[in-house]
Amino acid sequence: MAANLKAELKRKGVTYAQLVDKLAAIGVNEKEVNIRNKLSRGKFTAAFLLQCLEAIGSEDLHWR
Repeated sequence: MAANLKAELKRKGVTYAQLVDKLAAIGVNEKEVNIRNKLSRGKFTAAFLLQCLEAIGSEDLHWR
């Protein structure tokens, strides 16, 4: 799931720093280091995945 989210961020051209700002705009407070750790470990909730997709304006996720 982490690889899919990383790929979607890359496809949209969104950096982790930009993701922090986009998440804050929808009321989700995360630090860049926390996002980086979540994605590198591959451990995060489905809610976090959906928040990220909402923040970057993705309506679907391209699964590998």
